[in-house]
Amino acid sequence: MILSWLKEIKSLAKAMSNFSNILLLGGNGFVGKNFNHLNNKYNVTSPSSKELDLKVYKNVYAYINKMNPDLVINLAGTVGGILANKSDNYRFLDNNIQINQNLIRGLVENKVTNFLNVSSSCIYPKNMSKALKEEMILSGYLEETNEGYALAKIASLKSCNYISSKYGYNYKTIIPCNLFGPFDNFNEDSSHMIPGVISRMFKAKTNNIKKLKIWGDGSVRREFMYIKDFVSFLFFSIENFEKIPLTLNVGLGYDYTIKDYYDLIADSMNTSFNYVNDESKPIGMKRKLVDISKLKSLGWYPSYNIETGIKETINYYESRFAKI
Repeated sequence: MILSWLKEIKSLAKAMSNFSNILLLGGNGFVGKNFNHLNNKYNVTSPSSKELDLKVYKNVYAYINKMNPDLVINLAGTVGGILANKSDNYRFLDNNIQINQNLIRGLVENKVTNFLNVSSSCIYPKNMSKALKEEMILSGYLEETNEGYALAKIASLKSCNYISSKYGYNYKTIIPCNLFGPFDNFNEDSSHMIPGVISRMFKAKTNNIKKLKIWGDGSVRREFMYIKDFVSFLFFSIENFEKIPLTLNVGLGYDYTIKDYYDLIADSMNTSFNYVNDESKPIGMKRKLVDISKLKSLGWYPSYNIETGIKETINYYESRFAKI
């Protein structure tokens, strides 16, 4: 009993100190690249998948054992847009289950006490008209188009909860809304909505095409946060780790229709299109807005509005991918 209490006190004290040895996994992904690009303060080790294959448990265990990090942030995973998820739910389930569970097991067996698990708002029940509270997880059916990915993310969240309860560790899960910005995937077949639309619109504008397909009727609602804001929250989490609850939504608290996003992107490109509804394409959940009551109570707020984020993302796309 006394040893258990001392372990819990030691774990809490470590969480409240400044982290000097941070392990960031998924550093070559969308969020990871932005984190490393914007980080000028923290001592972060961010191995590539070639340096550390998270699907091989013995490698995961050995790497963590050698590094002995005082905080681990997990951004690693197989990700993709609605079309990619729908076409291969098994791959998204299998890859992410292996990555997440190998990592969590490796952390526990190496007695790493502080872990920030980055999840996804797709873990919430589908077709909820009101904002999604953390307590609503597992309260209804998942959206079929990304069910495999969602199940893997739910498993990692519940693992973190169980471990925190059993060992007194600080294994916390943050659930971001949809994200967009520089270093995103702009491939129209596998990307999320905003980067895919930016790519399609730029090509249409360049070729003087005035008609553009919009998936569904454009009435589906989505909440998108600019990536620089989310990375800012990750930095805030490092500084205030003890204040972060076990499960926390990170979002804006408001959303727009898909049609609104198309219009915002077109306006930022100084162009316009006649939209043609393509109802053969999957649209996913009708609405996916996260409740940010707990986030507000921490005193953190985003800095960027949607217009600024879209303009900066278009500038990034044009500088990297546009053929002049």
